[in-house]
This record gives sequence, C-alpha cells and structure tokens, in this order.
Amino acid sequence: MAATEPDILAFLSRCGWAGARRRPLAGDASARRYERLHRKGDTAVLMIAPPGAEMTRFQRIDAWLLAQGYSAPRIFGIDTETGLMLLEDFGDDQLARLLRQDPASEAAHYAVITDFLLDLHRRPPPDFVPRLDATGLGALVSLARDWYPLRDPAAAEAIAPLVTRLCEGLAPLPPVLSLRDFHAENVIWLPDRSGVARLGLLDFQDAVATHPVYDLVSALQDARRDVAPAVLAAELRRYASAGGLDLAELERAFALIGAQRALRILGIFARLCLAGGKPGYVDLIPRVWGQLHRDLGHEALAPLRALVTQALLPPDAALLERMRRQCGQHPMR
Repeated sequence: MAATEPDILAFLSRCGWAGARRRPLAGDASARRYERLHRKGDTAVLMIAPPGAEMTRFQRIDAWLLAQGYSAPRIFGIDTETGLMLLEDFGDDQLARLLRQDPASEAAHYAVITDFLLDLHRRPPPDFVPRLDATGLGALVSLARDWYPLRDPAAAEAIAPLVTRLCEGLAPLPPVLSLRDFHAENVIWLPDRSGVARLGLLDFQDAVATHPVYDLVSALQDARRDVAPAVLAAELRRYASAGGLDLAELERAFALIGAQRALRILGIFARLCLAGGKPGYVDLIPRVWGQLHRDLGHEALAPLRALVTQALLPPDAALLERMRRQCGQHPMR
C-alpha cells in the first residue's frame, strides 16, 4: 500500500525529523518521488516509492557500495511496508548540471567516472544481484518491439533473438556489478571527498551482474546529453589499457551493448509517453536514435543494422508529433 501523508508524518517522527520543512525534488522516469527535508541547518532526502522488493534491493546494494568505500547515500530510516526511506543528502551538484555550466570540465569528470568503473570492476559482484546474460540482454530490447512505432512487426520480432546471438559471440569476460542507470543525472559531484568517492551514486536498485562494458555505455552514451566523441574514445582506450583488454574487442562490445541499450531506451521513452503521459521523453528519442545508428555502423553489427532499418520507423518530425498527440492514450501492457 502506497504511503499516505499520515504515514509520511509518522515515519519522519520516528526518524527524528518531525516538523522538518519539505520541498519537492525533481523525480525520474520511475514511480518514485523525492523531497528535501530541512531541519536546524541539516538536510536529508525523503524517497517515496512503491512498497516492495525494490526498497530492499536498494538497501542491500547501498550497504555493499558503502562497504567498498564508495559514496552511496547513508540510510537514516526505512519502512518497506509503506515505501519510505530517509537518505543522506548529497546536495545539488548533479554532474549533468555541472557539465552544462562548465563544458570544458567534461574530460576531467569522465576520467573520474572511468576510474570508478575500473575500481568497481576489480571487485567480484555481490552474490545477491541477478545475472544479466546474453539472453537477458536480448529480451530487454523487446520493449522497442512493444512500444516504439514499427515499419515491419515481423522484423521487429527478430531483433531480440539476434541481439542474444551477437552477445553470445562476445569475448567471455567475468561479469561485474552494473548499476545500470549510471549516467550524469544520477551522479552527484562531491568535491570535498577524494578519489572515486567524489561520485555520489544514486538510483542503483536495479543493479545486476553483467558484461563490464554495460555501465561504460550507460555513462558515455548518455540518452540525456551528448558526450564529446574525443572524450568517449579516450575513456574507452583508457579502460581497455588499464583493464588489459583488447581495444578492438572492447569497441565491438561497446557498439553491441550500446545498440542493445538504445533499442531498450527507445521502447522505454515511447512507453513513458504513450502509456505514462510524459511527452517530454519524446524529445530525447532523436538523440537515442542517432546513438543507435552510430553503434550499428560497426562492421560486426551489419545484420542487426539491416534488421533494425527494416523494423523501426525513423523518428522524423511527423512521427514525433504523432507520438505527442497520442501521449497517455495507450494502456500499459
């Protein structure tokens, strides 16, 4: 049962934050919402989420990240039955906002992101996170078939099995912990901390054990901002060198999992508009489409490129406007 206002007030009282001033914070694509609390010069963040397993997963992964010395938010209180959690407040220095203010800092900030991933990937993933294997990676792209406008439904049906086969052909690497939604809007810059602890981590409850390139793609091929091609190439080279990996094979994996993620995100953004009533996500579709086709330009992905071209309609102005007109009119399925 979702939290009511009396639930929230009782929870805050139990946590010692009764009477705190509350201010809504920007939400994300999920059903979660957030408030910043102010009390006697101190602040905290209240997360209001659907009750259930998601909060337990967040709590377990948060504890694991903290134990490794990373900057996950400390949890001051939790009520899984009502979906309430009181968290450490990392402040407003969201990396995406800092990069808008100071684009010249992009290379330095993404170097820290790569350092964090290299450090994270040297550690065996916790045994309680699910494995996202080739079959799972393929299955996730079915969201494009289900929600994104199609030219050829039969061709769209064939995309997921092909992605699975291509992922099975990647060089085998030990799975690592992937935070999954690891991008500039989910990182808070903490300059008073040192090393990789300068990255305040958010939104990791869906973490999995999967291919090491997954979070590199998430960070460097960001659906919400354009990363400079030179920065992307430099960080791929640095990751390959530091990890002792073949650069050409890493680039192949990056292109494939980049295409996999882009297909999935196209489906998610279409669903958020058509079923969720959130037209703003339509504006992000052209960037994701461009990323998808840059990935599909890799020679190893020629069969997938041909299939995607046959299956999906390009997001021209007419298609995007049609999606906006249909916003919120489709039932969730």
